Amino acid sequence: MADVQTTKATASPDLSAAFKSPVSRPPTSWQKGFDVAFKNVAYAFGVGVVLLLAGIVFEVMRHAKTAMSDYGLGFLTTSVWDANRAQFGILAEIAGTLYTSILALGIGGFLGVTVALVLSQGFVPRRVELVMKNVIELLAAIPSVVYGLWGIFVLVPAVRGPSGWLNEHFGSIPFFSTRLSGPGIFPASLVLSIMILPTVTAISREAMAAVPKRLAAAAYGLGATRWEVIFRVTLPTAVGGIFGALVLGFGRALGETMALAMLVGNANVFGWSLFSPGNTLAALLANHFPEAGKVEVGALMYAAVVLMLITLAVNALGSFIMLRTTRELKGLG
Repeated sequence: MADVQTTKATASPDLSAAFKSPVSRPPTSWQKGFDVAFKNVAYAFGVGVVLLLAGIVFEVMRHAKTAMSDYGLGFLTTSVWDANRAQFGILAEIAGTLYTSILALGIGGFLGVTVALVLSQGFVPRRVELVMKNVIELLAAIPSVVYGLWGIFVLVPAVRGPSGWLNEHFGSIPFFSTRLSGPGIFPASLVLSIMILPTVTAISREAMAAVPKRLAAAAYGLGATRWEVIFRVTLPTAVGGIFGALVLGFGRALGETMALAMLVGNANVFGWSLFSPGNTLAALLANHFPEAGKVEVGALMYAAVVLMLITLAVNALGSFIMLRTTRELKGLG
């Protein structure tokens, strides 16, 4: 009995001390005020982002409305760009934008998901993984103009001209044949794929690393091999995050400017050959806007509206497909 009382006597001070600890105290008036202020500031920033986006759209539409009324849908179905005669069309630029972005997504997306798989599934030692991760992340810090210069001095001589081995060995294939030399679709797409590689790799890696380890352990327990676990457990579970990474990479490719302006050729034509010159909407805006007159500015703003609509459509479609995929994986759809 004495032992029990002694135990209670020694336990009660600890309990009282615990109840008096700062963790168990109710929030002070200063903390309540800070929480309210933080919520209001966060709300204000959220509203500010929406207003900023609305302001950008309004300003672009305000400058583009005259050109939209003058040229109508014919602006989207012709490929003439002559400021002297006030004739404008962006069909070649729309095709070039989609063509280079899809090629870049195919190359950079495949490499990005593969590298993410290597980094997240223990194929390399921990130190090598950290080095590869940091190197890939550093690619995002390289300015776009540096990528363009590297493409001009390294990629273009490698794939084009009399000494270009790709043009020499595969010139008879329709997608590789051309008589022109210099910048073109293929060098621009290669550089663009490198530029979207960090985005695709980082997000895909996080999606794969977030897959619960118990799922892989259960698959191994049922006798699955390593590659069966990867292709039947890890990738299907992380498909939502991987697809989101590809959508973000595609959006980055659609809006890239400087590297494309330096490498794509800036020709107001479109050809299916990977070596043919072309143009994109972002490169068109960058090259023509500094010296544009009032009429051409309106046409360029019309092109900017089209670029915004394409980017919005891609992101909306990607979000819809990602939502459907996630619902199907959870058995809700």
